[in-house]
Amino acid sequence: MNELYQSQRAMRAMRKAAMQRGVVAILDVGTSKIACLVLRFDGADPRLDSDGVGPLAGQAGFRVIGAATTRSRGVRFGEIAAMQETELAIRTVLKTAQNMAQIRVDHVIASFSGAEPRSYGLAGEVEVAEQTVSEHDVARVLAACEVPDYGAGREVLHAQPVNFALDHRTGLSDPRGQIGNALAADMHMLTVDAQAVQNLAQAIKRCDMELAGLASSAYCAGISALVEDEQELGAACIDMGGGSTGVSIFIKKHMIYADSVRMGGDHVTGDISMGLSVPTSVAERIKTFHGGVVATGMDDREMIEIGGDTGDWEHDRRTVSRAELIGIIRPRVEEILEEVRARLDAAGFEHLQSQQIVLTGAASQIPGLDGLASRILGQRVRLGRPMRVHGLPQSVTGPGFSAAVGLCLFAAHPQDEWWDFEMPAESYPARSLRRAVRWLRENW
Repeated sequence: MNELYQSQRAMRAMRKAAMQRGVVAILDVGTSKIACLVLRFDGADPRLDSDGVGPLAGQAGFRVIGAATTRSRGVRFGEIAAMQETELAIRTVLKTAQNMAQIRVDHVIASFSGAEPRSYGLAGEVEVAEQTVSEHDVARVLAACEVPDYGAGREVLHAQPVNFALDHRTGLSDPRGQIGNALAADMHMLTVDAQAVQNLAQAIKRCDMELAGLASSAYCAGISALVEDEQELGAACIDMGGGSTGVSIFIKKHMIYADSVRMGGDHVTGDISMGLSVPTSVAERIKTFHGGVVATGMDDREMIEIGGDTGDWEHDRRTVSRAELIGIIRPRVEEILEEVRARLDAAGFEHLQSQQIVLTGAASQIPGLDGLASRILGQRVRLGRPMRVHGLPQSVTGPGFSAAVGLCLFAAHPQDEWWDFEMPAESYPARSLRRAVRWLRENW
């Protein structure tokens, strides 16, 4: 635990160094694509700068000065499966973005999906030392949160205080400087498979870059695709990628739950490829141009030329009705949404006062998906795309870039994490509590 705490603190120090240099690279490592954005920080108040970021992103103004994407290689279910292939893809995308920005970048902040995330709610309470809450008191109450035994081979990716209570007043976002006697805190902790994190860190190191931060792409997608009211009142962000679908729940502007489903748009493509006996590239093209999940009477008559270049004239001239194509796509999309529903139920999502659901990610663009999702997940569903960052290149404004854009916001103004405070040496969080606190029901 101590080691992990130190490595996260070291990354925070790297981020500070990158901010002082004024440039940092953002890297969203997905299963189907790797996106890289180069940010220049100018330190100006973003509200004065039309090309900067909206006020929501805090006081760190930045501009996107380089952007690139490449097809992801060697990544499955959001995790690195072939190191050399992934390293090559990361090198390619970093080089292209740096060339566009015409500047060399040394620091990278990365996000990833997959890695089997697990959420825990923790609670702690201490007496305030001097009546006025100090930074030290906040560190003490976070250290007092009893950490569950989350098992070997796992690492803490996020540990964010989401609510403070001072005496009888709860719902405080920052108690520092306030007067009271008893300080309590609720913390959300997200653990991931340690090996997946180490592999990503290794791939970035092999590209001669310093890792200045890591984040869950489900978290980043939520930061950029949810509007302010949704983040405040309670909403779920469903980030549908190629190899996995991220689920995150926000309330009071904090993420309180995250999970992922090991299925995404690539699985739909695979079903089309098998169902129509065509290569993956052809299946992807058919899905993009003709896909859908709701068949109408018209779709029986609309014929799609499959095409191909096998040399077998009969085989290459085949057609399929759009209704048949939808018949292949819909069962897989339903399966993904049913899995998402199960994750939301496990998190106690129905207990939130607002149950808004926002679909984002490249795979959310299948026509008719919002209607199908509202039947499976609940009434209030909308399609989301990245917001809050102005002056983005047109190529990175689609739903597939929600996580990458959210990672820019995370880099510019990260939320407080447990390692941002000087923990009292005698009380590194104990791993004594063996149960995760089902705190959604209790605290909200």
